[in-house]
Amino acid sequence: MIAALIVVLVVLCLTLVVVTSMSVRVLREYERAVVFRLGRVMNQRGPGLIFLTPGIERMVRVSLRTVTLQIPAQEVITRDNVPARVAAVAYYRVVDATKSVIEIENVLNATKQIAQTTLRSVLGKAELDALLADRETLNEHLQHIIDDQTEPWGVKVTAVEIKDVEIPERMQHAMARQAEAERERRAKIINAEGEFQAAARLSDAAEVISRNPVTIQLRYLQTLIEVSGNQSSTIVFPLPMDVLHPLIDAARGRRASTSDPQQRALLDDALAAAQRVLAEAPNGAQLEIEELPAVEPA
Repeated sequence: MIAALIVVLVVLCLTLVVVTSMSVRVLREYERAVVFRLGRVMNQRGPGLIFLTPGIERMVRVSLRTVTLQIPAQEVITRDNVPARVAAVAYYRVVDATKSVIEIENVLNATKQIAQTTLRSVLGKAELDALLADRETLNEHLQHIIDDQTEPWGVKVTAVEIKDVEIPERMQHAMARQAEAERERRAKIINAEGEFQAAARLSDAAEVISRNPVTIQLRYLQTLIEVSGNQSSTIVFPLPMDVLHPLIDAARGRRASTSDPQQRALLDDALAAAQRVLAEAPNGAQLEIEELPAVEPA
C-alpha cells in the first residue's frame, strides 16, 4: 500500500513538472509571442517570462530584429536596351508580430520574392547611366515600392541597396572610349581657353606699349640681356628695320669726323653692307643679323 502511494506521488510530481515546462516560456528582449487560444489569436506577449495554458494555448515566437536579405542577381534590360546583371541587398524588420503570423505564411520568402520582382521592374525602366551614377534615387524608389507591398504583413523595409552591376565586356570597352573622348574634349577646351586668355593679355600689353614707344626699346634690351646669359648655343635674334637707320646715321657722322684711314675704311665697309641689306629687304621686314663688322673707336 505504501509502495503504491509512493508511485502515485512520483507520477503526480512528474506530471506537474511536465505541465509546468509546457506552460512556462522565456522570451528574449527582441522576441514577441503570438498566442492562440483554441485557434483564436490573443494579444501578443513578451518579453520575459510568460505562462500558457497547457492544451489550450499555443505560442508562435517572432523576432523583431532587422534581417539582412540577399536579393539574388537578376537579369534585366535597361530602358536603352542594355543587358545587365544586378544584385542587391534589402534590410527589413517585423513591426507587428501578429500580422506577420496571421497575414502571411513565410515572411522571409515573401519579402524575397517581392524584392526580386520589384528590382527587375524598376531597373527595366531606368537607363544604364542612371543605373551606374544615380543609384541613390533608384535605391529610395525600390525601398518605397517594396515597403508599400509588405506593410500589410507587419513588415517594415528600412533600406534597399544596389550592390553590384555587371554589364557586357563590349559595353565596358565602349564606355571606356567614351570617357577617353570626353577627357580629350575637355583638354582641348581648356587649351583653347588658355590661348584665348593669353591673346587677350598680349593685346592689353600691346596697348600699353603703344602709348610710349620707348617701352618697346626697353623690352628689346631686356630680351637681349635674357638671351645673352646662355653661352652654349647660337642665338639668332630678329632685328627691326627701324633700328638700323639710327645706327647708319651714327656711323656716317663718325666717318665724317674721323681722320684715321683704317677706321674710315672699316666704317665704309659697314655702311656699304648696311645699305645692301636695306636695299634688298622689303618694307616693314625683319632681318636676322648674326654678326656685324667690328668698328674700333676713334
